[in-house]
Order: sequence, then C-alpha cells, then structure tokens
Amino acid sequence: MVATTKSTRAARSATPAKTASPRAGKPAPVEKKPRLRAAERQQQILHGAIRYFSEKGFAGHTRELSQRLGITQPLLYRYFKSKQDLIDQVYLHVFMGRWQPQWVALLRDRTLPLQERLVRFYREYARATYQPEWIRIYMFAGLESSGLNRRYLQLIKKDLLAPCCQELRHHCGVADDGPVTEQEIEFYWTLHDGLFYTAIRETIYQSPMEVSFDDKVRYAVENFLAGAKTVYPRLVREARQEDAEARSPRARRTAPV
Repeated sequence: MVATTKSTRAARSATPAKTASPRAGKPAPVEKKPRLRAAERQQQILHGAIRYFSEKGFAGHTRELSQRLGITQPLLYRYFKSKQDLIDQVYLHVFMGRWQPQWVALLRDRTLPLQERLVRFYREYARATYQPEWIRIYMFAGLESSGLNRRYLQLIKKDLLAPCCQELRHHCGVADDGPVTEQEIEFYWTLHDGLFYTAIRETIYQSPMEVSFDDKVRYAVENFLAGAKTVYPRLVREARQEDAEARSPRARRTAPV
C-alpha cells in the first residue's frame, strides 16, 4: 500500500503542469504597419489608383480602392480632396508626366533626315506610353467621356502634329510658312493613329505580335513618307485654295444666313 502511494505521487510529480490557455475568442495581436510619411502615402495612393482605374475605369469607387490599399476612405480624402482631384492627378502622372519636351527638339532637328527623326521619336514615345496601364486608362477615359483624352489630344496636336506637319512641308519641298491646316493635321494622324492601333491590338485585343514594334515603326514611317512625297504638296495647295475661297468677299456675301 505504501509502495503504491509512493508510485502514484511520483507519477503526479512527473506530469507537466498545465499552462493557462488564452481566453477563448481573444484576437491575436496585430502587427502594426509602419506609418508612411505624407509624400510616401500620397504616392502609394496615386500608384494604386493608376492600377485600379486601369482595371475598373473611372467609374470605379474610391471605397473599393481604399480597401485594396489597406487604408480607410477618409485617409484617402486627406490626400486627395475629391475623386476628381485623384483622377486629375492620375492624368498628370500617366499622360503629362511621360511626355518629354526634348521630343519636339528632336523632331525639329533638320541636321537629321526626317525619316530618322520620326523613327527615333516613335520608338521612344512607345516605350514611354504604349504600356498596358497607359493604354487601358486612355481607352477608359474615352469611353467614359472623362475629358482626359481631349486634354491629351490638344497637347498632341500642338506639340507633335503641328511641328511634324511643318517638317513634312520641308521634307516634301513645300514652300509654305503659313499656319498648319486641319487637312494637314488629319493627314499626319494616319501615321500616328496607325502606330497607336498596333499598341491597342497587343494590349486590348491581346493579339500576338510576330514582328517587333521597332520594325513596325520603320515600315510605317517609310510607307508614310513615300506617300507624302506625292500627296502632301497637293494637299497643302488645295487647303490653301479652299481657305482663300472661304475668305473671299463673294463667299461671304453668298454664305447662308
């Protein structure tokens, strides 16, 4: 009996003591993320908005964007006073931020052949802009009539198309220093639009590209300039004639009231 009691005591002393279990339902401590500086937080929101709007379009909600970023909606509005303000900053970053003023200088540099200038420009322009987020935001902006496209197109018309038309006059031997006409602008759009559509095919339609974009630029520019030699002088001449007729006293007298 004594031996049994001793063995029982020994077994009890060998058994490890039970540790107190955490209270049921008590959440595990959450590791706090380091607070970002104001400039870093603003950039985090901006870059997140670019990704979000490229997927959802500008009809997407800032509440969903905030959830994606792991922040509250009021915190987002601390850095951007409204959704439109955020969209405007996306426009400045995605479109205006990638436009390089030195491109205009390159296009006007007549020490280089026009073909070389255009090929170099479009290769650089494509690397800066023809990216999935840029293309998708541009398309969404047009579909939703946000006005961003029109603002960007005004920049393109003034800083790209008009200078290129003037260089095209020089290339084609057109002695005309007058303002660039709308007919000339539309003629040049055929080159710019064609290369832009190549980016749409790849990004939006996800069509496989068997030929490099650099080669496509070279083909497009060569083809465009070859046709311009024949068409452009006549186009400028006809545009000037139409403008002169529209300004004549007879045309003004017979204009419908």
